Amino acid sequence: MSDKNKPWKAASYTVSHNEAEPFNVSVKGRERWTLECLIAAGSKGCTPIDNPAPRWSAYVFDLRKVGIQIETVTEQHGGQFKGNHARYVLRSKVSRVETEASAA
Repeated sequence: MSDKNKPWKAASYTVSHNEAEPFNVSVKGRERWTLECLIAAGSKGCTPIDNPAPRWSAYVFDLRKVGIQIETVTEQHGGQFKGNHARYVLRSKVSRVETEASAA
């Protein structure tokens, strides 16, 4: 199955930041896709311009609700429709929890 057809079933992640106790979250669907994009991007972060999706801000909002720290950096862009766009940068340390089912 190609990446474009990959099902985004629930997956568990361990989240930590600063001196706080690490905790686990489970995300699926577009929120999981968003989290995977943010993890892969590292300190560079992601923009809806480079990673098109219908509602980046909503997915980031949902991830923040479960305790994941994501910074929004406002950037200007030129072109015919110049203006501003958001760059989202993962600030929590997040790692995927491998389960027996996902390891198989």
